[in-house]
Amino acid sequence: MDCYNHTSPSAHGCPHATHPEKPYVGKYAFDHLGFRPFFLAAGLFAVIGMILWAGIYGFGWAGLPPTYPAITWHAHEMVFGYAVAVAAGFLLTAVKNWTNQQTPHQTPLLVLAGVWLLARLLPFAGVPLSVIAIIDTLFLLWLTLALARPIIRTKQWKQAALVGKIALLIPANIVFYLGLLGYWAQGTQVGLYAGFYLILALIFTMGRRVIPFFIERGVGCPFTANNDVWLDRFSLVLFVLFVGADVWALATGNPLAGLLSGMFALVQVLLHAFRLHGWYHPAIWEKPLLWSLYLAYGWLIFGFLLKFLNLAAGIAPVWIHAFAYGGIAMMTCGMMTRVALGHTGRNVAEPPAILVIIFLLLFAGAFVRVVNAALVPEFYAMWILSAQLLWITAFALFVWQYAPMLLKPRIDGRYG
Repeated sequence: MDCYNHTSPSAHGCPHATHPEKPYVGKYAFDHLGFRPFFLAAGLFAVIGMILWAGIYGFGWAGLPPTYPAITWHAHEMVFGYAVAVAAGFLLTAVKNWTNQQTPHQTPLLVLAGVWLLARLLPFAGVPLSVIAIIDTLFLLWLTLALARPIIRTKQWKQAALVGKIALLIPANIVFYLGLLGYWAQGTQVGLYAGFYLILALIFTMGRRVIPFFIERGVGCPFTANNDVWLDRFSLVLFVLFVGADVWALATGNPLAGLLSGMFALVQVLLHAFRLHGWYHPAIWEKPLLWSLYLAYGWLIFGFLLKFLNLAAGIAPVWIHAFAYGGIAMMTCGMMTRVALGHTGRNVAEPPAILVIIFLLLFAGAFVRVVNAALVPEFYAMWILSAQLLWITAFALFVWQYAPMLLKPRIDGRYG
C-alpha cells in the first residue's frame, strides 16, 4: 500500500517503478490499470443506480421483473455492484504493485469490466434470473482468479486474505440468487448480509493498513499512529464471531444468536474507538483526503453501536446505512479520489478543492439517512429523498472531476 502515498511517482520505491523508457503517447489510458474503468464504473453506477432507486422508491417506477423486489435489487447492487467495483479497481491496481506482476489490462480488463456492467444491466432487460446469477457470479470468479494468480506466482501469502474475501463473495452471491429463485427462503437475506459483511471486512482490513499510514505521512510533522497487534487480532476474531452470530440469527431466528451478535457489536465499538483514537492528529482536519477516511471509520464504529441498540433497545435498524452510507461510501470515495490522483501522476498533497464538497455531501447524506430518519421518523420519506439527492450530487461531482483523469494518460507520460 506504500505505493498509494508518494506524491511523486518517480519516488514510489514500489516494485512497478521499473517502467518502459519511452513515454506513453496515446490519447487515452482507460485500459491501462484496473482502477481506471472500475472507479469510473463505480462512480457512474453510484449516480445512475441511485437515480433508478429514487424513481422506484419515490415514484413507483417498475422497471424490474416482479420476481426481483426493488428493495432487494437496491441492497444487492450497492454491495455486489458499487462496492465490488471499487474493490476490483483498488485490488487489481494494488496487487500489481505488491507483486510486480501484470493484472488484467487492455482488452482483458475492458472485457472484465464489461461482464460487471452486463450483470448490472440485465435485471432491466427481462432476462431470466438464472442467467443474471451466472453472469454476475462469473464476474466474481474471474476477478478472484485475476487477483490470485500474481499472489500465488510470487508467493505473497500475506495478501491472500484479501483475495479470500473476494472469493467468499462468490458463495454469498450464489446463496442470494438461490433465495431469489425460490430454492431457499432465507437465502436472499443470508447472501445479502454475508456479502455486506465481507465488504465491511475488506474495508476494515484496508483501513487498518492505509489510514494510519496516510495520516503519518500526511499531517506534515513527525507523528506515529498507535497500532496494537493484540487489538488487530482481537477485533478480527470478534468481527468473525459477530458476522457468524448475525447471519445465524438471520437464517434461523435464534434469539441466542441475536444476543451474541449484539454483545459482539458492543465490544467492537470500544475496540475500534480505541484504535481510531490512536490514529488521531489535529492536523488531519486540514487535509480532506485524511479527515474523510477518519470520519468514514467513525461511521463504522457508530454502525456497531446502532446495531447493538437495535438489538438491545429496539431502535430502528438504521445501523445498516451507518455502515453503508457513512462508512463504506465515504471510505470508498476517499480511497478512489486518492488512488486516482497518485496513479495518474498527480500530487496527493494537493487534491482538487471540490473534494471538500463531495465528502461533506456524503457525510450530510449519511447523517440525514441515519440520524434524522431515526429521530424524526414522521418525515421518513423526505429524509430518504434528501439522502438520495445528496448521494447523487456527491458522486456526480466525483465523476465530473475524475472522469478526465481516469480516461486520459498519466500527466508524467508513464504507462499506467
